[in-house]
Amino acid sequence: MSESQSSPVFRFDGGDPEMQRAHENARETFRFFWREVAWERRRIVPALDMAYVKAPFSDGKKAKRAAGVPNVEHMWMSEIEFDGEFVTGVLMNSPNWVKSVKEGDSVRIPLSEISDWMYVMSGVVYGAFTVNLMRSRMGKKERKSHDDAWGLDFGDPTKIRIARKSTKGDKVQTVWFGDPEADTQEHPMSVNMICSFKEQIAQDPSFISDTDDNGWTLLHQEALAGSAAIVRVLLDAGADPNAKTNDGKTALQLAQSLGWENVVELLTRK
Repeated sequence: MSESQSSPVFRFDGGDPEMQRAHENARETFRFFWREVAWERRRIVPALDMAYVKAPFSDGKKAKRAAGVPNVEHMWMSEIEFDGEFVTGVLMNSPNWVKSVKEGDSVRIPLSEISDWMYVMSGVVYGAFTVNLMRSRMGKKERKSHDDAWGLDFGDPTKIRIARKSTKGDKVQTVWFGDPEADTQEHPMSVNMICSFKEQIAQDPSFISDTDDNGWTLLHQEALAGSAAIVRVLLDAGADPNAKTNDGKTALQLAQSLGWENVVELLTRK
């Protein structure tokens, strides 16, 4: 489904415990979304068909609205950025009820308030917790119609893909939601780039201390993306774990913000 198309509107009870759990699961696994988006920026040939985050929007509790019109509308954002606290993006949907935002607006939401995320590679969907919950409540015919409208492979609504992992022979397998070893699986690119990354440092060691306009070093970026293999190389090469961004964040704080325990362990040794 292109960004210019309107997504089907699905309404649900705000107190629906299964939907609330879907929101929580999306927030708890957001790190896998951000890791993939972070690596996408390095690819010469893009691999992601799309990368969206869903969040609730409201005109406020005191806003006037017709009877039966919900106070909150959950909508998708594209062009996602993340700074360890806030998710920013561009609103994709044209609101049905909310008046305070419109399609194309730049929006900023605390990570603690997002309600879903999804990215797509070669037509295959990762994430989409709320979408899959709604799909699980559809009949086969309705589900097929829904999937055809998106033009994507959502798969079994009871099994949610969250990431990919490298295996022997450079094969890539799926990491499923609920896999107890999910957090220990390095991103395939992180594993495959270790040698070339070391060569790059050897040729120009100064780039590990370079900062962008926000004061972020490469160590900050890799810590937030959960790239433990690259973080280890950077630390061994002398990257400063105590360096702070312009708003005072260290690499350790960024890794902690998304729960990258393997990266946290590396940084706390320094």
